[in-house]
Amino acid sequence: MWLFLAAFMIHDFEEIIAVESWMNNNFAKVYKRAPKFVGNRLQTMSNVKSSQFAVAVFLEFIIFVPVTYLAVEHGNYALFIGFNAVLLVHVFTHVGQSLLIRSYTPGVVTALLITLPYSLYLFNRMIAEGLVSLNEIFIFAPFGLLLLPIVLFGHKLGKLAIRN
Repeated sequence: MWLFLAAFMIHDFEEIIAVESWMNNNFAKVYKRAPKFVGNRLQTMSNVKSSQFAVAVFLEFIIFVPVTYLAVEHGNYALFIGFNAVLLVHVFTHVGQSLLIRSYTPGVVTALLITLPYSLYLFNRMIAEGLVSLNEIFIFAPFGLLLLPIVLFGHKLGKLAIRN
């Protein structure tokens, strides 16, 4: 379970390293192919700096540490499973983005090579060890939605803390 923090950071390091230059070089292409309802969000991310993105990742990480601790040491799995479910779904957003624009997108490599195998192994192992049932995973997965406002706030905080 502690590997969650490592899998998350390895994946997000790829995004942090690549996002700024990738957006600078690919925004027009992405904007043309993206569905209209994504347009405003894309516009806000169009001039993101890697350091701004890192602020959001940092905020997530400092939340993930106590959530992981509570899962490992106290068997409190609701948020842990929810956040890991979001991480698993996030893999498919990267794959979808890459397929949509027919190109590499920041995060897709580690999503497929690190996040996907880790997530599948985690849930499989938790079930095999009798820590949770498949039914409980489905019950706890929606708790991951609590992460969305945290991520959005982290990106806003990044823009405030580090000006363009």
